[in-house]
Amino acid sequence: MRRQPQIKVLIVDDSALFRTLLARGLSSDSSIQVVGTARNPYEAADRMERDEPDVMLCDVEMPRMNGVEFIRQLMPQHPLPVIVVSTVTEAIFDALRAGAVDFVAKPNMQAVGEVERFIFELIKKVKIAASSNYMQPKSRKLTSMGYRDASYGQEGDIIVVGASTGGTSAVHQLLEQLPPRMPGIAIVQHIPSVFSRMFAERMNATTDFHVKEAQSGDRLQRGTVIIAPGDEHIRVVRSGGGYAVNCDGADKVNGHRPSVDILFESAAKQAGARVIAVLLTGMGYDGVKGMLAIRRYGGRTIGQDAATSVVYGMPKAAYDVGAVQYQLPLQGIAAKICSLLTLPPG
Repeated sequence: MRRQPQIKVLIVDDSALFRTLLARGLSSDSSIQVVGTARNPYEAADRMERDEPDVMLCDVEMPRMNGVEFIRQLMPQHPLPVIVVSTVTEAIFDALRAGAVDFVAKPNMQAVGEVERFIFELIKKVKIAASSNYMQPKSRKLTSMGYRDASYGQEGDIIVVGASTGGTSAVHQLLEQLPPRMPGIAIVQHIPSVFSRMFAERMNATTDFHVKEAQSGDRLQRGTVIIAPGDEHIRVVRSGGGYAVNCDGADKVNGHRPSVDILFESAAKQAGARVIAVLLTGMGYDGVKGMLAIRRYGGRTIGQDAATSVVYGMPKAAYDVGAVQYQLPLQGIAAKICSLLTLPPG
């Protein structure tokens, strides 16, 4: 049996201690080879020419040139998947917008078991990144005033969205494209709890929607976007003639909390044919059962295509079982949602 080639990794971080930690941790997996380390982007550029890594790990805060600017300059010249490994800061989202495929928060070195969990997660993400589509086409914001000012859908319509790896940028691009007078939107993005509120605040500041991290009782109203907390499920419930969300810390589903399936299945049961569901880039199969339920109840379903997905996992799994009605590039999803909201369900 022919052995699979090792994934070659380059580590870029200004801390010698952390470079050593990363190198030792990644090297514990036989499918990964750390081919080099660098203190800053300039050293990294030299190592890239020599070692030809498959994946790069990059800090955000570094001397001489920060990680965000390095990624912006790197991608056109040396395209490869980049995982940001950094402390908790909004700059991580800037790095993802610049072209990084994923991120991991640096661990608390004093907490028992934290470093081990960090290395386990990082190894998993390196393997995903190595097979990812890191050069997805970028969507463009639609600026037609008629389009932006139009109101879509009717009372009782809701939109639910699920995403995982590569999803923070995909969600951002989708919200940028959608006009603000849309039915209420609920989103599950697989994201650590320390980042979910920050992500919601970033979307609130950079899109035309009122975006917030979900709390139980939040209503799905026109022009609002509710994002699941990083460690809680959200479910659609009826509330005062409309819909709201409830949050809970129930067991993980498909290995995730929040789970896309929990959101989608609750939306199907509560809103039936008035639901539009969108499944974006991500690894695994979370959201497949929920999308099937939405189709059974008469709702409409959209899956992101392979060419524009960072990881064509979740939307592919849903497409393969017939849960996806419309498979589209990310750039075409907003227009399809608007089109569907002008037609009667069914």
